[in-house]
Amino acid sequence: MNRTVTAADTTADVAPSPCGTPCGMPGGDPGRVRCEAAYEAPSEASVGTGLPDAAGLLEAMPRQRNPTAPATTTVSPPPATPVAASTPAAPAAARRPRPWRLLPTPTGTPFTFGYVALLAVTSLITAYADPAVVHTLHQASSTDVAHLVRWPMVVLPASALWIAGGLLSPYATGLLLALTALERRIGGVRTAGVFLLGHVLATLATEGAVGLAVLAGHLPDSSLHRLDYGVSFGVATCVGALAGLLTPWLRRPLLAAFGGMVVLDLIAFTDPMTNWGHLISLGIGVATWPVTRRARRAHPATTAG
Repeated sequence: MNRTVTAADTTADVAPSPCGTPCGMPGGDPGRVRCEAAYEAPSEASVGTGLPDAAGLLEAMPRQRNPTAPATTTVSPPPATPVAASTPAAPAAARRPRPWRLLPTPTGTPFTFGYVALLAVTSLITAYADPAVVHTLHQASSTDVAHLVRWPMVVLPASALWIAGGLLSPYATGLLLALTALERRIGGVRTAGVFLLGHVLATLATEGAVGLAVLAGHLPDSSLHRLDYGVSFGVATCVGALAGLLTPWLRRPLLAAFGGMVVLDLIAFTDPMTNWGHLISLGIGVATWPVTRRARRAHPATTAG
């Protein structure tokens, strides 16, 4: 029996569809029988909430927003660059003991190296020159009260050119080690400044006490011409300054050993003026800790030499 098509039926059947062919008409896509429902206007809920409009999409059909867009490809991050095997070994190499750094070098510690070379020359003069010549040189460089009153700017640096006891004395070894370690941490100019500070202040303090004792009548006038030269005051100051730059487990033994030696010499009372000068010098070095610690932070690490 032939089907009768009414006007209402025709309107419903020939409604346009996204497929391009009227749904329900001959030639229409039978697989898109529900395209009319999918083509409805977006609902008020989707517009108000800002959700993506699902109008014009077919159910159960994935990737309909931009079917012509190429498929996105997940790009994996590049593989991490393998760390060289030598990288962790660099800090370990820096922590290895390097005993040769205890000695001065021309590039690493130029001030200490040059000063030790100069002291070696004066020590050879003391050992092999005529005794009368050596005595004259020592007397001209002495920082006794009489010379300090007349030529302080000459005898104060000149007295630091001689080592009492020669290169084999304990203070010669102390100078070599203390000045080298201090210069590697704060530089040559600052090390020279610390050495001269202790040498000058301790000399003025001890010789000033001698002058006052002579004026008070407690010491004879001959004490004004007592020979006074050597590097021990500067060495003691550098040891005290160096202790402030070391870790506590090195600082305490160093101060205990050196300070104990100075105190024992003072108790023995064999040379009170010099022994008091050593104790004063050590205290001056400890007093420089705030300055030397700031100087160490400002001084670049020395790797050469």
